[in-house]
Amino acid sequence: MSSSSQEIPRSVAIVGRPNVGKSRLFNRILNRRVSIVHDAPGVTRDLIAEECPEQGFLLMDTGGIGLVTKLTPKVITNAIEEQVDFAIQAAGIVIFVVDVNEGCVPLDETVATKLRKYGKKVILVANKCDNEERSYSSNDFFKLGFGAPVMVSAEHGTGVGFLLAKIAGILGPKPEATGLQVGAPAPERIKICVAGRPNVGKSSIGNRLLKSDRLVVSEIAGTTRDPVKCNLDYSTETGETWHFELVDTAGRRASTKHDVLDYFSELRSDEALEQADVVVLVLSAEEGVTRMDKQLAGKVAESGAGLIIVVNKWDLVHKQFRAGELVEGYSDESEFRRKYKAALRSELFFLPDSPVLFTSAKTDFRTETILAETREIHRRMYQKISTGQLNKAVEKLFEKNPPRLVSGRRFKCYYATQTHTRPLTIRFYCNSYDRLDTQYERYLDSGLHEAFDLSGVPLKLRYIGKPKDDDPNRAFFKDQQTAVVGSKRQEKASAGRVGKYNATGEAKPKKANRAAAAGAPAKKKPAGPRISKAKAGPARKAGKSGGFKVRGESDQQRKRK
Repeated sequence: MSSSSQEIPRSVAIVGRPNVGKSRLFNRILNRRVSIVHDAPGVTRDLIAEECPEQGFLLMDTGGIGLVTKLTPKVITNAIEEQVDFAIQAAGIVIFVVDVNEGCVPLDETVATKLRKYGKKVILVANKCDNEERSYSSNDFFKLGFGAPVMVSAEHGTGVGFLLAKIAGILGPKPEATGLQVGAPAPERIKICVAGRPNVGKSSIGNRLLKSDRLVVSEIAGTTRDPVKCNLDYSTETGETWHFELVDTAGRRASTKHDVLDYFSELRSDEALEQADVVVLVLSAEEGVTRMDKQLAGKVAESGAGLIIVVNKWDLVHKQFRAGELVEGYSDESEFRRKYKAALRSELFFLPDSPVLFTSAKTDFRTETILAETREIHRRMYQKISTGQLNKAVEKLFEKNPPRLVSGRRFKCYYATQTHTRPLTIRFYCNSYDRLDTQYERYLDSGLHEAFDLSGVPLKLRYIGKPKDDDPNRAFFKDQQTAVVGSKRQEKASAGRVGKYNATGEAKPKKANRAAAAGAPAKKKPAGPRISKAKAGPARKAGKSGGFKVRGESDQQRKRK
């Protein structure tokens, strides 16, 4: 990191050697679980920053300094220390955490020497002081040169209140209390979550978008563990500024390869997916779509977030074609890309017609198109579709391809309307959902995506079937079942002019009752026996009863007369 990094106002960084309880203290101050906590050293790798709204400062958690283990190879250790250097330069206060159980070790002195070079305000914190006996061991840390340590127990919360009071004494009161924070509110940011398998280039893409080395990158799979949030402000050529919040997540592994750290990483990644507006699913151009990619894509589709598919490492394809090494069966790179895209869509057929972008984080090939596509998908996610246009589109889909017969009857839609956004939800009032097969449901989904340009937007179709005879809601469907979506009969039905039920769902009165309600006398039925036309047949003798018979009389009774 550059030494000219500017200090962030009201910011606090937690630093120290590995496994002294930095992440646990970070979570304790925030009063919620953000960083992954584990007994193994070297779990935290990226710089994690979160706002403390009650105290009014930005808190940063960093990886451990100076320890190379099997869990943390040398290349990752170097990247971690670059992140730590950045946090120290950006912070106004540095919390230097040591372990009271182990006392002052040479690595603590190494960290102290690093901190003195930066000339920052340092608060020495002796962690794991769970009892008074351990507190007596804190005298060993005076030789570090930062005065008396603050005794805390991050696990139990002991001494954390005193630590916060000391931080407040240095930073001063919150800006709101002094009236210093005046002006426009913070811009509303579109939340982007970068997800994918390990080692497909998620962090590299994040660094390209941020235009910095904010995220730890290495060729070792599984480098990222905690979700890392970063604010991203992108200036367009027209001078407009787009505001994003970028979240880099850990790579998704197969369940058979899970360990404890992978389990907690996956939990944090799932939380990031649920909170995201748009998810960028990163694939590797070398490997194509794998089973794990399909599982992750299905999870994204269920979350209700918008989705962009990014095929990274496309520079390898460029390199091969430019070297004159033609891929077997393809004449040029554009044909290969077109066939690759078609095969990808075939494998991920259940996704909402998501846009596919071919990029290379290594050469910065078309990475900025991700932001433009993200903003467009976010706009589509919150659009409102008018009920009239929706029903016309549904009618056209039914006319173009009617549903198949099921047990002699066909699926019918009486009415459709949009009920929610994020995810965009369409509710269908139909005769019976049991008659709708999965294939036709996908046909409706793809047809609506195409009709209203919903590329990358998840669409939830909800079906309300016709109630049973004993259901009080059946009155509404009685009024609708003679109508066809988008037709004039449906308009009459909604106005209460078709069927036995009016628009409010109440039964229409009979003609006699309507006449009485209007003040006119009801027509009386004629007295005497009722007669009906006799059925024609060879057994009927012509001339008898004039072709009519009196109901209730047998042939023998008529002969006696």
